[in-house]
Amino acid sequence: MRRNLLPVMALLLGTLFLFLGNGLYGLLLPVRGAAEGYSNEVLGLLGTSWATGFVLGCFVAPKLVMRVGHVRAFSTFVSLISVIALLSGIIIDAEWWIVLRAITGFCTAGTSMIIESWLNERATNESRGAIFSFYISITLIGVVGGQMLVGVFDPTTTILFMICGIVYGVAVMPTTMSTAASPQPLKSLKLDLPLLYRNSPVSFVGILLIGIANGAYGTLGAVFGTRVGLDAATIASLLSVTIFLGAIMQFPAGKLSDRIDRRYVLAALSALAAFAAVALVFIEPTSATWIFILVGIYGAAANALYPIAVAHANDFAKPDEFVKVSGGLLLLFGIGTIIGPTIGGPVMTAAGPYSLFTVTAIAHLSISAYAIYRSRLRAAIPAEDRENMPNLPISASPLSTPESLSLDPRAAPLPEQDEEPQFRTGTSG
Repeated sequence: MRRNLLPVMALLLGTLFLFLGNGLYGLLLPVRGAAEGYSNEVLGLLGTSWATGFVLGCFVAPKLVMRVGHVRAFSTFVSLISVIALLSGIIIDAEWWIVLRAITGFCTAGTSMIIESWLNERATNESRGAIFSFYISITLIGVVGGQMLVGVFDPTTTILFMICGIVYGVAVMPTTMSTAASPQPLKSLKLDLPLLYRNSPVSFVGILLIGIANGAYGTLGAVFGTRVGLDAATIASLLSVTIFLGAIMQFPAGKLSDRIDRRYVLAALSALAAFAAVALVFIEPTSATWIFILVGIYGAAANALYPIAVAHANDFAKPDEFVKVSGGLLLLFGIGTIIGPTIGGPVMTAAGPYSLFTVTAIAHLSISAYAIYRSRLRAAIPAEDRENMPNLPISASPLSTPESLSLDPRAAPLPEQDEEPQFRTGTSG
């Protein structure tokens, strides 16, 4: 393990500080915005603009990196994020924050793609799993650690914005000082929606709805906490708990989906997430303990859905289509993440903070119903013919880039075969 990770430790150290800043800045803005009296619609647009910039960055950033090189591009992206974080503490203005947040999303896509391609370049088939697992763990620790900092200092002052700038400044150092050779040019995947739907209608519809639900809660969860009277430290703990529980739930859920029809697992987890969301809407608990319990159940179920949906799509894909199918679903998830906060903000304004979970409940109930409906129309791949899901969280951060898919062990080159491989097929519809 140590031998596999030593060549990329500088990159991983920079990644830790990058996601530490991302976690802090991503939670700080809605908490500070709510304290400033910004409307739910405006706070929702912060998430929409970030996701829009991120998705755009997945398409455009590779071309910029090819022009100036990985190190210069990475330094520029991180420096710009640092400047924007500091500007956000100086310019307390909703319209400026929305614009700056889009630029941050774009730059975050660029930095993530550079790190992921760099790690992939250094990985071998033998070390790919270890590096991928450690990378995901680093991003998870960084995001949660950054969120917890919001509860340490007063978010209504400029100190947390200054800490963001410092953390991002440190993030650029290990990567620019690394002696690791620059990787090959980044890949920009095209989103082939008809192909994705033909391959797996459940994954296509499910990933879009998962993006809507996760985008709504990921952006407005902090606003919900503020509106129901939780302090900054409690809000940070609440969001961190849902991330951890979701990561833990992926292990048993993934194992179960390897043994039975993955669509049944998707339907059950979606129903559980919807149940917790409906309970929050109807009970409207005022006790922080009950909020933690119900939101914890919600987070555990909701955050385990994405990798199962991707695995189901790959059950019906050709062996060499993993990156193309998963990359397309990843960008489709990004589109849902753009939609979710845009819907969630006005709904919260019209019906109160707990109505945020009305949006997620509708999305999850739709996933459950559609998965069951599709299971009646198309036979599942037999369990013995499926490739087991790796025991790795797929997405610790709000979004990953298509470059991260090359690190997944399932994207490793297949061994040569003497005979023509028999691809799995199924009737779509």
